[in-house]
Amino acid sequence: MMVIDVVEVTQRAYQRKPGKAPSLKFRCTSGPRKGQVRASPASCNAPINIRASNNMKNTRRGAKAGIASAKTTITKRSNAGSRRVAALNKPRKRSRKI
Repeated sequence: MMVIDVVEVTQRAYQRKPGKAPSLKFRCTSGPRKGQVRASPASCNAPINIRASNNMKNTRRGAKAGIASAKTTITKRSNAGSRRVAALNKPRKRSRKI
């Protein structure tokens, strides 16, 4: 019998909640949701809901989706909360030894 080490398949990151303090989220590093940010690492390998997936694809095809996407991008880039989160997620600088 072989013993296999369990490896953590997520990275921690902070995310903003409107009107509240930044909250801890997890980025999936493998599986069907690789690259997505989720509230819990367990949801990275959850089964995919086909009906919801198809419904979202149809919604995104709408005429206003492009405009909404552009406005959302500007908001996410320039909001004070987004800037705070970006600062929290930067790696710390190593201190120099003299």
